[in-house]
Amino acid sequence: MKKIFALFLATSLSLANATAQVGQPYIHDPSTIVECNGKYYTFGTGGGGLISPDGWTWNSGAERPGGGAAPDVMKIGDRYLVIYGATGGGLFGGHNGRILTMWNKTLDPKSPDFKYSEAIEVASSDGMEDCDAIDPSLLLDPTTGRLWATYGTYFGNIRLIELDPITGKRIKGNIEQDVAIDCEATDLIYRDGYYYLLGTHGTCCDGVNSTYNIVVGRSRNVTGPFIDNVGRDMLHGGGRMVVAAGDRKTGPGHFGRTIIDEGVEIMSCHYEADFDWSGRSVLGIRPLLWRNGWPIAGERLKDDTYEIESERRGYALELGTDFVRMQQERERFWQIDTTKAVEPIACQTLDEVIGTWPEGEIAVRCNDYMFRPNQLWTITAMPEAGGYLGSPYYRICISGTQRALAATATLELTTVPKFTGASEQLWRIEQLTDGTYRIMPKTIPGREGLNTRYVLYSAGDSTPTLAEYDFQSDNSKWNLRKH
Repeated sequence: MKKIFALFLATSLSLANATAQVGQPYIHDPSTIVECNGKYYTFGTGGGGLISPDGWTWNSGAERPGGGAAPDVMKIGDRYLVIYGATGGGLFGGHNGRILTMWNKTLDPKSPDFKYSEAIEVASSDGMEDCDAIDPSLLLDPTTGRLWATYGTYFGNIRLIELDPITGKRIKGNIEQDVAIDCEATDLIYRDGYYYLLGTHGTCCDGVNSTYNIVVGRSRNVTGPFIDNVGRDMLHGGGRMVVAAGDRKTGPGHFGRTIIDEGVEIMSCHYEADFDWSGRSVLGIRPLLWRNGWPIAGERLKDDTYEIESERRGYALELGTDFVRMQQERERFWQIDTTKAVEPIACQTLDEVIGTWPEGEIAVRCNDYMFRPNQLWTITAMPEAGGYLGSPYYRICISGTQRALAATATLELTTVPKFTGASEQLWRIEQLTDGTYRIMPKTIPGREGLNTRYVLYSAGDSTPTLAEYDFQSDNSKWNLRKH
């Protein structure tokens, strides 16, 4: 059952904490993240919300009148439709709720066009019926143009209603339909012929003891039935897990989906408690993956040393240096003395080969992975350099050195002897919906603005370069392997 939570206000934590959003990302029941005039917005319970200039650093400042709980927001045409629950959720012992909608031309409170329309009631519950009118969400069906809203909590059923995408009012004569139980904070999305109903299961509002998690069912019809991966109807308590507690965060709830590019999607939520942020409720952003037709949260990229492997061929990105053979006592395989004790062979070390490397810039190539120092890349978050939706920029250096991967003005790749923080040495690394990664430089030397077009690209089996992103081509995709 819901409780009204005001947005938390607190001082910023260190930028070095790159496992969560930077700034003051405190929010409860966040809406789907939307973009407005180059900034990102999400609204929460209590009437306020968060704004980010880049999708990485979040602070309070978004405004929404009406108070209440658990809003959602969607851009329709050149306007933004906001939907929220005015009451309900067991507040003061009652479940008599109201769902309201309102419009605005902009979400920027500093804009002269910032003005919300008068709120319109589209659904309600009387406190006695088998539903609680709270926790609404929106879906504009891309196949029909029809606008739908779901709402409800554990107190009864989750319901579906149809709204007018022009007025935001409920379609005249529309009768609500029950589509799920045993969840709340639902969200309805569409992908590849299926409608997916995502619901928040478990308990909320109890800090580190909250058990929230997000589950899903799907249907070929917007009205259901929504069936999970083992054939259970969500109207009978079914649901396949999308994201649960992990990474020192518990209680993910209030799913939102944002499409960045073809094959690049993120899911947003709040975590009821982040153990590294005083157990406060914070905004969470994760890659959204699709496996066998089901959504699942991807993992946040962690600082570590990786093989960067081309999806095209399976070759490893490496420094273009001479191959240095490793010494080994050889035995003819047909004459092996099986009574002789085996001993491990140490991997080649950086000290053994770095003296053979040139001192200036060194090009890169792709080759068979051989556990060599010139194939090991340490990826490190650089949150002080800003970020993009859900992540900071990263530096990519040969492990044990400052030699950094960099973009060139001719759309090629090089490594510079020392990382300087230059923008062409910073990398945007995003997990794609199929689990692979796209890797793109923050900027291209000699070109204005942020780079959102060119990615690390396998032009041939052994030839990495920079080229336009194409999700349909394995040339654009890479895997990060731990060995």
